[in-house]
Amino acid sequence: MNKVCLVARLTAKPELRYTNSNTAFTRFNIAINNGYGDNKKTDFIPIIVWKKQAENVCKYLDKGSLVAVEGRIQTGVDEDKEGNKRTTFDVIADMVHFLESKKDGQAVQTKPTFTVDEVDSMRINDDPFADFGEQISIDDSDLD
Repeated sequence: MNKVCLVARLTAKPELRYTNSNTAFTRFNIAINNGYGDNKKTDFIPIIVWKKQAENVCKYLDKGSLVAVEGRIQTGVDEDKEGNKRTTFDVIADMVHFLESKKDGQAVQTKPTFTVDEVDSMRINDDPFADFGEQISIDDSDLD
């Protein structure tokens, strides 16, 4: 199975392009932060979007826009000027979900909801369902 789901921010405003057969497409990168503290690094993932969805991406998204991308990985081989071959990969998007809306023609503020210090201070062991309601018990025989 070749399925990818990513949530990240665009590194630049996407540009709409067309193939020789007049099919719309766009290529852009998203930045995904991995790790915390001293182990923090950023991965830049190339995304390709086709047809009407590419037009919408270029129309409504900008640098820093938060998106969820669903798609598949496609590999290829690229050759540099010296003739060296290298393997490339792209995510071919089946769906791009816009996770922020525009206000007054401008993108919503792209700062994170929580600062790093706030995230570090959150307790991981807190039960997110503590105030969800009455506790229930399920017997394994009910799961058949």
